[in-house]
Amino acid sequence: MKKLRLAVVIPAMAGSLLAGVTPAMAVTPDAEDAALPLNSTNIPARYADQVLDWHGCTADELPSAPPAGAEDIECATFTTPRDWNRTSERVDISIAVSRLKATGGEAKASVLTNPGGPGAPGRIFPARLRNQDKLRAQQDIVGFDPRGTGKSTNITCGGAIGTGSSLDPRDRDRRNLNLILDATRYAARSCQVKSGELGPLINTHQTVRDIDLLRVLLGREKINWVGYSAGTWMGAHYATAFPERTGRFVLDSATEFTTTWQKSFDWQPLGFERRWRQDFLPWMAKYDSIYHFGTTGEAARQTYEDLRAALADEPVDLDGETVGPNELDSTIAGALYNKRAFIGLAEHLVNLRTLTGDASTAQKTEAAKEVRVKVAAEPEVFGPMPLMVPVDESDAYDASFWTIPCNEGHWRGNRASVIWQSQQLIDQDLPLLGAGWLIQPCIFWKKKPIDLPEVDGEGVPPVLIVQSVHDPATPLEGAKRAHRAFENSRMLTITDEGDHGIYAGGNACADDVVEKYLVDGIVPEDSSCPGMPLPVPSGD
Repeated sequence: MKKLRLAVVIPAMAGSLLAGVTPAMAVTPDAEDAALPLNSTNIPARYADQVLDWHGCTADELPSAPPAGAEDIECATFTTPRDWNRTSERVDISIAVSRLKATGGEAKASVLTNPGGPGAPGRIFPARLRNQDKLRAQQDIVGFDPRGTGKSTNITCGGAIGTGSSLDPRDRDRRNLNLILDATRYAARSCQVKSGELGPLINTHQTVRDIDLLRVLLGREKINWVGYSAGTWMGAHYATAFPERTGRFVLDSATEFTTTWQKSFDWQPLGFERRWRQDFLPWMAKYDSIYHFGTTGEAARQTYEDLRAALADEPVDLDGETVGPNELDSTIAGALYNKRAFIGLAEHLVNLRTLTGDASTAQKTEAAKEVRVKVAAEPEVFGPMPLMVPVDESDAYDASFWTIPCNEGHWRGNRASVIWQSQQLIDQDLPLLGAGWLIQPCIFWKKKPIDLPEVDGEGVPPVLIVQSVHDPATPLEGAKRAHRAFENSRMLTITDEGDHGIYAGGNACADDVVEKYLVDGIVPEDSSCPGMPLPVPSGD
Protein backbone atom coordinates (compact mmCIF):
# COMPACT_ATOMS: atom_id res chain seq x y z
CA MET A 1 0.00 0.00 0.00
CA LYS A 2 1.31 3.43 -0.88
CA LYS A 3 1.95 5.88 1.87
CA LEU A 4 0.07 9.16 1.84
CA ARG A 5 2.64 11.52 0.45
CA LEU A 6 3.70 15.10 -0.15
CA ALA A 7 2.17 15.81 -3.54
CA VAL A 8 4.76 14.28 -5.89
CA VAL A 9 7.30 13.76 -3.12
CA ILE A 10 6.73 10.06 -3.45
CA PRO A 11 6.49 8.04 -4.06
CA ALA A 12 20.15 -15.26 1.43
CA MET A 13 18.41 -18.67 2.12
CA ALA A 14 15.64 -18.78 4.65
CA GLY A 15 15.58 -21.27 7.46
CA SER A 16 13.40 -24.34 7.53
CA LEU A 17 9.77 -24.29 8.60
CA LEU A 18 9.51 -23.74 12.32
CA ALA A 19 8.23 -26.45 14.60
CA GLY A 20 4.56 -26.12 15.23
CA VAL A 21 3.54 -25.33 11.67
CA THR A 22 1.08 -28.12 11.12
CA PRO A 23 -1.72 -28.39 8.59
CA ALA A 24 -5.09 -27.92 10.18
CA MET A 25 -7.24 -28.94 7.28
CA ALA A 26 -7.21 -29.46 3.56
CA VAL A 27 -9.39 -27.43 1.21
CA THR A 28 -10.80 -29.50 -1.63
CA PRO A 29 -13.23 -27.18 -3.39
CA ASP A 30 -13.22 -28.97 -6.73
CA ALA A 31 -16.01 -31.34 -5.76
CA GLU A 32 -18.31 -28.40 -5.08
CA ASP A 33 -17.50 -26.48 -8.24
CA ALA A 34 -19.58 -28.54 -10.64
CA ALA A 35 -22.74 -27.45 -8.86
CA LEU A 36 -22.01 -23.78 -9.48
CA PRO A 37 -22.91 -22.30 -12.87
CA LEU A 38 -20.19 -19.97 -14.18
CA ASN A 39 -22.43 -16.93 -14.42
CA SER A 40 -24.63 -17.00 -11.33
CA THR A 41 -23.97 -13.39 -10.34
CA ASN A 42 -26.37 -11.71 -12.80
CA ILE A 43 -23.73 -10.55 -15.27
CA PRO A 44 -25.48 -9.52 -18.50
CA ALA A 45 -24.78 -11.86 -21.39
CA ARG A 46 -23.26 -9.10 -23.54
CA TYR A 47 -20.39 -9.05 -21.04
CA ALA A 48 -20.32 -12.70 -19.95
CA ASP A 49 -20.19 -13.99 -23.54
CA GLN A 50 -16.99 -12.17 -24.44
CA VAL A 51 -13.96 -14.23 -25.50
CA LEU A 52 -10.50 -13.25 -24.26
CA ASP A 53 -8.21 -12.89 -27.29
CA TRP A 54 -4.97 -14.08 -25.71
CA HIS A 55 -1.86 -13.15 -27.68
CA GLY A 56 1.76 -12.38 -27.06
CA CYS A 57 1.92 -8.89 -25.56
CA THR A 58 3.04 -6.20 -27.97
CA ALA A 59 5.46 -3.45 -26.95
CA ASP A 60 2.69 -0.92 -26.45
CA GLU A 61 0.65 -3.24 -24.23
CA LEU A 62 3.28 -3.41 -21.48
CA PRO A 63 5.16 -0.67 -19.60
CA SER A 64 8.15 0.84 -21.37
CA ALA A 65 10.67 -1.13 -19.30
CA PRO A 66 9.10 -4.52 -18.45
CA PRO A 67 10.98 -6.57 -15.84
CA ALA A 68 12.64 -9.92 -16.40
CA GLY A 69 10.09 -12.69 -16.77
CA ALA A 70 7.71 -10.65 -18.92
CA GLU A 71 8.74 -12.37 -22.14
CA ASP A 72 6.13 -15.14 -21.91
CA ILE A 73 3.24 -12.99 -20.72
CA GLU A 74 0.13 -12.99 -22.88
CA CYS A 75 -2.25 -10.03 -23.09
CA ALA A 76 -5.95 -9.51 -23.69
CA THR A 77 -8.62 -6.91 -22.97
CA PHE A 78 -12.29 -7.13 -22.10
CA THR A 79 -15.19 -4.74 -21.79
CA THR A 80 -16.94 -4.07 -18.51
CA PRO A 81 -19.78 -1.72 -17.54
CA ARG A 82 -18.63 1.70 -16.45
CA ASP A 83 -21.20 1.41 -13.65
CA TRP A 84 -22.22 -2.06 -12.49
CA ASN A 85 -25.27 -0.54 -10.84
CA ARG A 86 -26.51 0.77 -14.22
CA THR A 87 -25.58 -1.89 -16.74
CA SER A 88 -28.61 -1.02 -18.87
CA GLU A 89 -26.99 2.29 -19.79
CA ARG A 90 -24.50 0.34 -21.94
CA VAL A 91 -21.64 2.73 -21.22
CA ASP A 92 -18.49 0.63 -21.12
CA ILE A 93 -14.80 0.79 -20.23
CA SER A 94 -11.96 -1.61 -21.02
CA ILE A 95 -9.81 -3.69 -18.67
CA ALA A 96 -6.31 -4.86 -19.60
CA VAL A 97 -5.40 -8.39 -18.44
CA SER A 98 -2.46 -10.76 -18.76
CA ARG A 99 -1.48 -14.31 -17.96
CA LEU A 100 1.44 -16.67 -17.60
CA LYS A 101 0.13 -20.04 -18.69
CA ALA A 102 0.60 -23.08 -16.49
CA THR A 103 3.73 -25.02 -17.40
CA GLY A 104 2.30 -28.48 -16.71
CA GLY A 105 -0.36 -28.59 -19.41
CA GLU A 106 -3.95 -27.47 -19.00
CA ALA A 107 -4.27 -25.39 -15.85
CA LYS A 108 -6.35 -26.68 -12.97
CA ALA A 109 -7.01 -23.18 -11.67
CA SER A 110 -6.33 -19.49 -12.22
CA VAL A 111 -4.63 -17.38 -9.56
CA LEU A 112 -5.27 -13.66 -9.91
CA THR A 113 -2.56 -11.28 -8.71
CA ASN A 114 -2.62 -7.68 -7.56
CA PRO A 115 0.30 -5.47 -6.43
CA GLY A 116 -1.73 -3.12 -4.26
CA GLY A 117 -1.57 0.67 -4.35
CA PRO A 118 -4.54 1.07 -4.11
CA GLY A 119 -4.91 1.43 -7.86
CA ALA A 120 -1.53 0.10 -8.96
CA PRO A 121 -1.41 -1.33 -12.50
CA GLY A 122 -0.85 -5.09 -12.38
CA ARG A 123 -0.81 -6.37 -15.94
CA ILE A 124 2.95 -6.94 -15.72
CA PHE A 125 2.74 -8.34 -12.19
CA PRO A 126 2.61 -12.08 -13.01
CA ALA A 127 6.34 -11.71 -13.74
CA ARG A 128 6.91 -11.67 -9.98
CA LEU A 129 5.69 -15.28 -9.75
CA ARG A 130 7.56 -16.53 -12.81
CA ASN A 131 9.95 -18.72 -10.77
CA GLN A 132 7.33 -20.29 -8.51
CA ASP A 133 7.58 -23.68 -10.20
CA LYS A 134 5.12 -25.55 -7.99
CA LEU A 135 2.43 -22.94 -8.50
CA ARG A 136 3.05 -22.51 -12.22
CA ALA A 137 2.89 -26.25 -12.88
CA GLN A 138 -0.84 -26.27 -12.10
CA GLN A 139 -2.23 -22.73 -12.29
CA ASP A 140 -2.39 -19.91 -14.81
CA ILE A 141 -1.13 -16.68 -13.25
CA VAL A 142 -3.34 -13.76 -14.20
CA GLY A 143 -2.68 -10.04 -13.84
CA PHE A 144 -4.82 -6.98 -14.61
CA ASP A 145 -4.73 -3.22 -14.58
CA PRO A 146 -7.66 -2.14 -12.39
CA ARG A 147 -10.17 0.29 -13.86
CA GLY A 148 -8.62 3.74 -13.92
CA THR A 149 -4.97 2.75 -14.36
CA GLY A 150 -2.35 1.27 -16.66
CA LYS A 151 -3.64 0.09 -20.03
CA SER A 152 -7.23 -0.03 -18.79
CA THR A 153 -9.50 3.01 -19.19
CA ASN A 154 -7.72 5.78 -17.24
CA ILE A 155 -8.62 8.60 -14.93
CA THR A 156 -6.44 11.66 -14.34
CA CYS A 157 -5.87 14.53 -11.96
CA GLY A 158 -4.51 16.66 -14.77
CA GLY A 159 -1.02 16.64 -13.28
CA ALA A 160 -2.20 18.57 -10.23
CA ILE A 161 -0.71 16.14 -7.68
CA GLY A 162 2.64 17.87 -8.25
CA THR A 163 1.48 21.16 -6.80
CA GLY A 164 3.25 22.29 -3.64
CA SER A 165 5.86 19.54 -3.61
CA SER A 166 8.66 21.89 -2.54
CA LEU A 167 6.92 22.89 0.69
CA ASP A 168 8.52 21.25 3.73
CA PRO A 169 5.94 20.04 6.29
CA ARG A 170 8.57 20.22 9.03
CA ASP A 171 8.29 23.99 8.69
CA ARG A 172 5.40 24.46 11.08
CA ASP A 173 4.79 28.10 10.29
CA ARG A 174 1.01 28.34 9.85
CA ARG A 175 1.41 30.13 6.52
CA ASN A 176 3.50 27.25 5.15
CA LEU A 177 1.05 24.64 6.42
CA ASN A 178 -1.83 26.51 4.85
CA LEU A 179 -0.01 26.60 1.51
CA ILE A 180 0.42 22.81 1.70
CA LEU A 181 -3.27 22.39 2.43
CA ASP A 182 -4.20 24.77 -0.38
CA ALA A 183 -2.13 22.66 -2.78
CA THR A 184 -3.79 19.48 -1.50
CA ARG A 185 -7.23 21.02 -1.92
CA TYR A 186 -6.42 22.12 -5.45
CA ALA A 187 -5.19 18.66 -6.42
CA ALA A 188 -8.21 16.94 -4.85
CA ARG A 189 -10.62 19.20 -6.72
CA SER A 190 -8.67 18.71 -9.95
CA CYS A 191 -8.88 14.92 -9.57
CA GLN A 192 -12.65 15.11 -9.35
CA VAL A 193 -13.06 17.50 -12.25
CA LYS A 194 -10.55 15.93 -14.63
CA SER A 195 -11.71 12.34 -14.03
CA GLY A 196 -15.26 13.24 -15.03
CA GLU A 197 -18.08 10.74 -14.74
CA LEU A 198 -15.72 7.79 -14.39
CA GLY A 199 -13.99 9.22 -11.33
CA PRO A 200 -16.70 8.37 -8.76
CA LEU A 201 -16.80 4.81 -10.14
CA ILE A 202 -13.15 4.10 -9.38
CA ASN A 203 -13.76 2.17 -6.19
CA THR A 204 -13.50 -1.32 -4.75
CA HIS A 205 -17.21 -2.07 -5.20
CA GLN A 206 -16.91 -1.66 -8.98
CA THR A 207 -13.50 -3.32 -9.27
CA VAL A 208 -14.48 -6.55 -7.53
CA ARG A 209 -17.30 -6.89 -10.04
CA ASP A 210 -14.80 -6.42 -12.85
CA ILE A 211 -12.84 -9.24 -11.24
CA ASP A 212 -15.88 -11.49 -11.08
CA LEU A 213 -16.55 -10.88 -14.76
CA LEU A 214 -12.92 -11.82 -15.43
CA ARG A 215 -13.51 -15.04 -13.50
CA VAL A 216 -16.38 -15.88 -15.86
CA LEU A 217 -14.29 -15.08 -18.93
CA LEU A 218 -11.51 -17.33 -17.61
CA GLY A 219 -14.03 -20.15 -17.33
CA ARG A 220 -13.49 -20.63 -13.59
CA GLU A 221 -16.10 -21.48 -10.96
CA LYS A 222 -13.73 -20.05 -8.37
CA ILE A 223 -10.57 -18.02 -8.46
CA ASN A 224 -7.46 -18.10 -6.33
CA TRP A 225 -5.80 -14.85 -5.28
CA VAL A 226 -2.36 -13.50 -4.40
CA GLY A 227 -2.75 -9.87 -3.37
CA TYR A 228 -0.07 -7.73 -1.81
CA SER A 229 -0.48 -4.61 0.30
CA ALA A 230 -3.72 -2.86 -0.75
CA GLY A 231 -4.33 -5.98 -2.85
CA THR A 232 -5.24 -7.60 0.48
CA TRP A 233 -8.06 -5.05 0.79
CA MET A 234 -9.29 -5.91 -2.69
CA GLY A 235 -9.03 -9.65 -2.03
CA ALA A 236 -10.92 -9.43 1.25
CA HIS A 237 -13.66 -7.35 -0.36
CA TYR A 238 -14.00 -9.78 -3.27
CA ALA A 239 -14.28 -12.68 -0.84
CA THR A 240 -16.92 -10.77 1.11
CA ALA A 241 -18.94 -10.02 -2.02
CA PHE A 242 -18.56 -13.48 -3.59
CA PRO A 243 -17.73 -16.05 -0.89
CA GLU A 244 -18.98 -18.91 -3.06
CA ARG A 245 -16.52 -17.86 -5.77
CA THR A 246 -13.58 -17.57 -3.40
CA GLY A 247 -10.92 -20.26 -3.72
CA ARG A 248 -7.57 -19.99 -1.95
CA PHE A 249 -6.78 -16.38 -1.10
CA VAL A 250 -3.31 -15.24 -0.01
CA LEU A 251 -3.26 -11.76 1.57
CA ASP A 252 0.40 -10.75 1.71
CA SER A 253 1.50 -7.68 3.71
CA ALA A 254 -2.02 -6.93 4.82
CA THR A 255 -3.53 -3.56 5.35
CA GLU A 256 -6.21 -3.44 8.03
CA PHE A 257 -8.86 -4.38 5.50
CA THR A 258 -11.60 -4.82 8.12
CA THR A 259 -11.80 -1.08 8.85
CA THR A 260 -11.79 2.18 6.90
CA TRP A 261 -9.01 3.37 4.60
CA GLN A 262 -8.28 6.20 7.02
CA LYS A 263 -7.78 3.96 10.02
CA SER A 264 -5.74 1.56 7.94
CA PHE A 265 -3.42 4.29 6.67
CA ASP A 266 -3.02 5.72 10.17
CA TRP A 267 -0.64 2.88 11.11
CA GLN A 268 1.93 4.02 8.54
CA PRO A 269 3.84 6.74 10.45
CA LEU A 270 4.58 4.16 13.15
CA GLY A 271 5.54 1.48 10.63
CA PHE A 272 7.95 3.60 8.61
CA GLU A 273 9.58 5.17 11.67
CA ARG A 274 10.13 1.74 13.24
CA ARG A 275 11.67 0.33 10.07
CA TRP A 276 13.89 3.43 9.78
CA ARG A 277 15.08 3.58 13.39
CA GLN A 278 15.15 -0.08 14.36
CA ASP A 279 16.27 -1.70 11.11
CA PHE A 280 17.97 0.64 8.67
CA LEU A 281 19.86 3.08 10.91
CA PRO A 282 21.38 0.40 13.20
CA TRP A 283 22.33 -1.55 10.05
CA MET A 284 24.06 1.52 8.60
CA ALA A 285 25.83 2.16 11.90
CA LYS A 286 27.08 -1.43 11.94
CA TYR A 287 29.05 -0.61 8.79
CA ASP A 288 30.33 2.77 9.94
CA SER A 289 33.79 1.83 8.69
CA ILE A 290 32.31 2.10 5.19
CA TYR A 291 29.71 4.86 5.53
CA HIS A 292 31.09 7.03 8.38
CA PHE A 293 27.57 8.16 9.19
CA GLY A 294 27.52 7.30 12.89
CA THR A 295 28.54 4.37 15.08
CA THR A 296 25.06 3.89 16.58
CA GLY A 297 21.60 4.08 15.12
CA GLU A 298 20.87 7.26 17.05
CA ALA A 299 24.13 8.86 15.91
CA ALA A 300 23.30 7.99 12.31
CA ARG A 301 19.84 9.49 12.75
CA GLN A 302 21.36 12.73 14.02
CA THR A 303 23.62 12.84 10.96
CA TYR A 304 20.50 12.47 8.83
CA GLU A 305 18.82 15.31 10.75
CA ASP A 306 21.84 17.54 10.09
CA LEU A 307 21.75 16.58 6.41
CA ARG A 308 18.04 17.25 6.18
CA ALA A 309 18.45 20.67 7.79
CA ALA A 310 21.22 21.51 5.34
CA LEU A 311 19.01 20.56 2.40
CA ALA A 312 16.17 22.64 3.83
CA ASP A 313 18.48 25.67 3.99
CA GLU A 314 19.95 25.07 0.52
CA PRO A 315 18.60 22.27 -1.66
CA VAL A 316 21.01 20.59 -4.05
CA ASP A 317 20.45 21.54 -7.69
CA LEU A 318 21.53 18.98 -10.27
CA ASP A 319 20.92 20.32 -13.76
CA GLY A 320 17.46 21.52 -12.81
CA GLU A 321 16.61 18.55 -10.59
CA THR A 322 16.18 19.75 -7.02
CA VAL A 323 16.97 17.51 -4.08
CA GLY A 324 15.59 19.04 -0.91
CA PRO A 325 14.30 17.65 2.39
CA ASN A 326 11.10 16.26 0.85
CA GLU A 327 12.97 14.42 -1.88
CA LEU A 328 15.35 13.04 0.76
CA ASP A 329 12.51 11.71 2.92
CA SER A 330 10.73 10.28 -0.11
CA THR A 331 13.81 8.34 -1.15
CA ILE A 332 14.28 7.05 2.39
CA ALA A 333 10.67 5.90 2.70
CA GLY A 334 10.77 4.18 -0.69
CA ALA A 335 13.93 2.27 0.20
CA LEU A 336 12.46 0.94 3.44
CA TYR A 337 10.09 -1.41 1.60
CA ASN A 338 12.82 -3.94 0.84
CA LYS A 339 16.20 -4.60 2.44
CA ARG A 340 17.78 -4.94 -1.00
CA ALA A 341 17.53 -1.16 -1.25
CA PHE A 342 19.49 -0.54 1.97
CA ILE A 343 22.92 -0.36 0.36
CA GLY A 344 21.75 2.07 -2.32
CA LEU A 345 20.05 4.26 0.29
CA ALA A 346 23.17 4.35 2.48
CA GLU A 347 25.30 5.39 -0.48
CA HIS A 348 22.75 8.05 -1.41
CA LEU A 349 22.84 9.52 2.09
CA VAL A 350 26.65 9.61 2.03
CA ASN A 351 26.69 11.31 -1.38
CA LEU A 352 24.19 13.96 -0.30
CA ARG A 353 26.22 14.65 2.82
CA THR A 354 29.27 15.13 0.61
CA LEU A 355 27.39 17.64 -1.54
CA THR A 356 26.24 19.67 1.47
CA GLY A 357 29.56 19.52 3.33
CA ASP A 358 33.12 20.77 2.98
CA ALA A 359 34.38 18.10 0.59
CA SER A 360 36.76 18.85 -2.28
CA THR A 361 35.51 19.82 -5.72
CA ALA A 362 36.49 16.41 -7.11
CA GLN A 363 34.58 14.61 -4.32
CA LYS A 364 31.48 16.75 -4.89
CA THR A 365 31.63 16.15 -8.64
CA GLU A 366 31.68 12.39 -8.11
CA ALA A 367 28.93 12.55 -5.46
CA ALA A 368 26.75 14.66 -7.77
CA LYS A 369 27.17 12.07 -10.50
CA GLU A 370 25.94 9.31 -8.18
CA VAL A 371 22.99 11.37 -6.92
CA ARG A 372 21.94 12.11 -10.52
CA VAL A 373 21.83 8.38 -11.18
CA LYS A 374 19.73 7.81 -8.06
CA VAL A 375 17.29 10.61 -8.89
CA ALA A 376 16.95 9.44 -12.49
CA ALA A 377 16.17 5.89 -11.31
CA GLU A 378 13.37 6.94 -8.96
CA PRO A 379 10.49 6.78 -11.50
CA GLU A 380 11.39 3.17 -12.30
CA VAL A 381 10.79 2.09 -8.70
CA PHE A 382 7.90 4.46 -7.96
CA GLY A 383 5.47 3.26 -5.37
CA PRO A 384 5.36 0.46 -2.88
CA MET A 385 5.17 -2.56 -5.15
CA PRO A 386 6.69 -5.73 -3.74
CA LEU A 387 8.11 -6.02 -7.26
CA MET A 388 9.70 -3.03 -8.97
CA VAL A 389 7.08 -2.38 -11.62
CA PRO A 390 7.69 0.39 -14.19
CA VAL A 391 5.03 3.08 -14.12
CA ASP A 392 3.59 4.70 -17.23
CA GLU A 393 4.07 8.40 -17.84
CA SER A 394 0.45 9.34 -17.12
CA ASP A 395 -0.78 10.25 -13.67
CA ALA A 396 -3.46 7.53 -13.67
CA TYR A 397 -1.85 5.65 -10.78
CA ASP A 398 -1.54 8.79 -8.66
CA ALA A 399 -5.10 9.71 -9.52
CA SER A 400 -6.42 6.27 -8.58
CA PHE A 401 -4.43 6.21 -5.35
CA TRP A 402 -6.09 9.42 -4.21
CA THR A 403 -9.51 8.65 -5.67
CA ILE A 404 -10.16 5.15 -4.34
CA PRO A 405 -9.93 5.89 -0.59
CA CYS A 406 -11.81 9.16 -1.02
CA ASN A 407 -14.62 7.47 -2.96
CA GLU A 408 -15.40 4.86 -0.33
CA GLY A 409 -16.06 5.06 3.36
CA HIS A 410 -16.15 8.04 5.68
CA TRP A 411 -12.98 10.15 6.12
CA ARG A 412 -12.92 12.30 9.24
CA GLY A 413 -11.13 15.62 9.53
CA ASN A 414 -10.68 19.21 8.42
CA ARG A 415 -7.80 21.64 7.96
CA ALA A 416 -7.35 22.21 11.67
CA SER A 417 -7.55 18.56 12.70
CA VAL A 418 -5.02 17.28 10.14
CA ILE A 419 -2.52 19.96 11.19
CA TRP A 420 -3.06 18.92 14.79
CA GLN A 421 -2.67 15.21 13.94
CA SER A 422 0.58 15.78 12.07
CA GLN A 423 1.96 17.78 14.99
CA GLN A 424 1.02 14.99 17.39
CA LEU A 425 2.96 12.53 15.24
CA ILE A 426 6.01 14.80 15.29
CA ASP A 427 5.72 15.09 19.07
CA GLN A 428 5.58 11.28 19.27
CA ASP A 429 8.92 11.06 17.39
CA LEU A 430 7.29 9.83 14.17
CA PRO A 431 8.33 12.66 11.82
CA LEU A 432 9.46 10.70 8.76
CA LEU A 433 5.88 10.37 7.52
CA GLY A 434 4.13 12.04 10.42
CA ALA A 435 5.16 15.59 9.57
CA GLY A 436 3.38 15.32 6.24
CA TRP A 437 0.28 13.63 7.62
CA LEU A 438 -1.71 16.81 7.12
CA ILE A 439 -1.79 15.95 3.39
CA GLN A 440 -5.12 14.15 3.36
CA PRO A 441 -6.95 14.86 0.11
CA CYS A 442 -10.12 13.14 1.25
CA ILE A 443 -11.00 15.98 3.62
CA PHE A 444 -11.51 18.09 0.48
CA TRP A 445 -13.50 15.48 -1.47
CA LYS A 446 -16.88 16.90 -2.45
CA LYS A 447 -18.80 13.86 -3.67
CA LYS A 448 -20.42 11.59 -1.12
CA PRO A 449 -18.46 8.33 -0.69
CA ILE A 450 -20.14 4.97 -1.05
CA ASP A 451 -20.72 2.88 2.05
CA LEU A 452 -18.27 0.06 2.69
CA PRO A 453 -19.66 -3.42 3.38
CA GLU A 454 -18.92 -5.16 6.66
CA VAL A 455 -15.79 -7.22 6.04
CA ASP A 456 -15.68 -9.84 8.80
CA GLY A 457 -15.02 -13.11 6.97
CA GLU A 458 -18.39 -14.63 7.78
CA GLY A 459 -19.10 -17.42 5.29
CA VAL A 460 -15.73 -17.01 3.57
CA PRO A 461 -13.40 -20.02 3.14
CA PRO A 462 -10.08 -19.89 5.05
CA VAL A 463 -7.72 -17.15 3.85
CA LEU A 464 -3.99 -16.92 4.58
CA ILE A 465 -2.43 -13.63 5.76
CA VAL A 466 1.36 -13.32 5.40
CA GLN A 467 3.02 -10.56 7.42
CA SER A 468 6.52 -9.40 8.37
CA VAL A 469 6.90 -7.93 11.85
CA HIS A 470 8.52 -4.64 10.75
CA ASP A 471 6.59 -4.03 7.54
CA PRO A 472 6.63 -0.22 7.11
CA ALA A 473 3.64 0.31 4.80
CA THR A 474 1.23 -2.21 6.32
CA PRO A 475 2.38 -2.48 9.92
CA LEU A 476 1.89 -5.63 11.96
CA GLU A 477 -0.57 -3.96 14.34
CA GLY A 478 -3.13 -3.36 11.59
CA ALA A 479 -2.65 -6.80 10.07
CA LYS A 480 -3.19 -8.47 13.45
CA ARG A 481 -6.38 -6.49 13.97
CA ALA A 482 -7.61 -7.59 10.54
CA HIS A 483 -6.71 -11.20 11.36
CA ARG A 484 -8.69 -11.09 14.60
CA ALA A 485 -11.68 -9.46 12.90
CA PHE A 486 -11.78 -11.69 9.80
CA GLU A 487 -13.38 -14.99 10.62
CA ASN A 488 -11.47 -18.17 9.73
CA SER A 489 -8.31 -16.35 8.64
CA ARG A 490 -4.83 -17.69 9.36
CA MET A 491 -1.65 -15.66 9.79
CA LEU A 492 1.90 -16.60 8.83
CA THR A 493 4.20 -14.18 10.68
CA ILE A 494 7.72 -13.58 9.36
CA THR A 495 9.97 -12.84 12.31
CA ASP A 496 13.12 -10.66 12.19
CA GLU A 497 11.88 -9.23 8.93
CA GLY A 498 10.63 -5.89 7.61
CA ASP A 499 10.16 -6.40 3.90
CA HIS A 500 6.86 -5.44 2.31
CA GLY A 501 5.83 -8.34 0.07
CA ILE A 502 7.01 -11.77 1.22
CA TYR A 503 5.70 -14.53 -1.06
CA ALA A 504 7.92 -15.11 -4.11
CA GLY A 505 10.52 -12.80 -2.58
CA GLY A 506 13.12 -15.46 -1.80
CA ASN A 507 12.00 -16.73 1.61
CA ALA A 508 11.84 -20.52 1.07
CA CYS A 509 10.05 -21.17 4.35
CA ALA A 510 7.27 -18.69 3.60
CA ASP A 511 6.94 -19.91 0.01
CA ASP A 512 6.55 -23.48 1.22
CA VAL A 513 3.70 -22.61 3.59
CA VAL A 514 1.97 -20.43 0.98
CA GLU A 515 2.17 -23.04 -1.77
CA LYS A 516 1.03 -25.91 0.41
CA TYR A 517 -2.08 -23.79 0.89
CA LEU A 518 -2.35 -22.27 -2.58
CA VAL A 519 -1.58 -25.43 -4.55
CA ASP A 520 -2.26 -28.36 -2.22
CA GLY A 521 -5.13 -26.80 -0.28
CA ILE A 522 -3.51 -27.34 3.13
CA VAL A 523 -4.55 -24.55 5.50
CA PRO A 524 -1.95 -23.96 8.26
CA GLU A 525 -2.60 -22.95 11.81
CA ASP A 526 -1.24 -19.55 12.82
CA SER A 527 2.51 -20.02 12.49
CA SER A 528 5.81 -18.29 11.77
CA CYS A 529 8.87 -18.41 9.57
CA PRO A 530 12.24 -16.70 10.10
CA GLY A 531 13.07 -13.68 7.99
CA MET A 532 16.03 -13.24 5.69
CA PRO A 533 19.28 -11.52 6.74
CA LEU A 534 20.05 -7.90 5.97
CA PRO A 535 22.56 -7.29 3.16
CA VAL A 536 26.32 -7.03 3.67
CA PRO A 537 27.91 -4.15 1.74
CA SER A 538 31.05 -4.85 -0.26
CA GLY A 539 34.19 -3.75 1.51
CA ASP A 540 33.06 -4.90 4.94
